[in-house]
Amino acid sequence: MDERAERLVVVGASAGGVEALTELVGGLPAGLNAAVAVVLHLPAGAQSRLPQILGRAGPLRAVAAEDGLPLERGHIYVAPPDHHLVIRDRECRVVTGPHENGVRPSVDVLFRSAALAYGPGTVGVVLSGARDDGVAGANAIEQRGGCVLVQDPDEAAFSGMPSETLSRDHPDAVLPLAALAGAIVRAVGDLSTEEAMSDNPGDEMSVETEYAMLEADTIGRSAPPGRPSPFTCPACGGVLWESEDDEQLRFRCRVGHAFSAEAAVDEEGAALEDALWTALRALRERADLSDRIVRRLGDNGAAPQSRRRFEAIARESREKAEVIRRVLAGSDRGET
Repeated sequence: MDERAERLVVVGASAGGVEALTELVGGLPAGLNAAVAVVLHLPAGAQSRLPQILGRAGPLRAVAAEDGLPLERGHIYVAPPDHHLVIRDRECRVVTGPHENGVRPSVDVLFRSAALAYGPGTVGVVLSGARDDGVAGANAIEQRGGCVLVQDPDEAAFSGMPSETLSRDHPDAVLPLAALAGAIVRAVGDLSTEEAMSDNPGDEMSVETEYAMLEADTIGRSAPPGRPSPFTCPACGGVLWESEDDEQLRFRCRVGHAFSAEAAVDEEGAALEDALWTALRALRERADLSDRIVRRLGDNGAAPQSRRRFEAIARESREKAEVIRRVLAGSDRGET
């Protein structure tokens, strides 16, 4: 019997997401007439046990997504760390394409590709998490006629992702975690599997999905969609192209790194901190090397003016290093 899923539930979470996902999956029935695909933000080097955790939480079988794995009803597919989970031809594609919003896997990548593959047969669910990955993806699901459900930000461990989705999208429901599983079951039962009336929004979504998969023809384009901006990519230093819809200002570089405006600010902040640490190290080394030169000149009986030059360099380097040290010591760390 063909168990290929005709409907797909996609779930995105970040900080606080393990607990939220466990409770959500525990409420889904064994006979769910849909496949479930999950993205949870994890560090690149993490060893994820999320498939085992979710498999024990409820009756649905949970597995780590593998490239080419067909989507079957009643199964949960979890994106592995440091890999995007893309839905194409109703199969899992697991790829190491460019980061979106500074993360891989990205909720936007999963949601957008699901909207393309399943159209109005898609349910998107946004759970606890920081920042705004998932906003563009939720909008894509809505554009293609699917259903978007959002965890109530007031009860989420981290309200960023639910709140940002609410502020920029028009979800079908905002619910406490305990009510989301039932809402998913009802939505799956109500969804149509017919193609959307208009495929117009699909063109740009398709290009963006191809960037996530690092497609040669797409990466070889002269430019991403949109117009050149005065900003550079925090990931690779290339020009960012700007695209703006009714909900969100977004950027993408030539090789596919993509950011919301908020994510770009956060990533620039991280790049700036790295630059400050590099400058602090270089200034301390310059001061120490100048001190060694001063001592050597003194031992060799060099003229005082030679020693004074390097004494001034050492003093100036230490003063600049102290300014940077104070900036780093007092810098605020945002949520990640």
